[in-house]
Amino acid sequence: MPIDFRKIKIYFTGIVDIEEAEGLINHLQGKSGLTAVFSECEHIHPANLQVLMAAGVKVTAWPKDEALSNFLKSGLLAND
Repeated sequence: MPIDFRKIKIYFTGIVDIEEAEGLINHLQGKSGLTAVFSECEHIHPANLQVLMAAGVKVTAWPKDEALSNFLKSGLLAND
């Protein structure tokens, strides 16, 4: 499973496709203070990034891949 929902952290692993966006929205609704961990993420569909941006999720670990990390930072660091 590419998204592992924990109490206060959301772990993204492997390839996170558009199909995961709805579950991500449902998990984030009505919650605050959640953080994302991308250290094992290889790809994420932009729809998921938009959901994370709208929810104001902070990141505790960026992807190892520099291009993916830069892509995520371009949207998620705007929340800071």
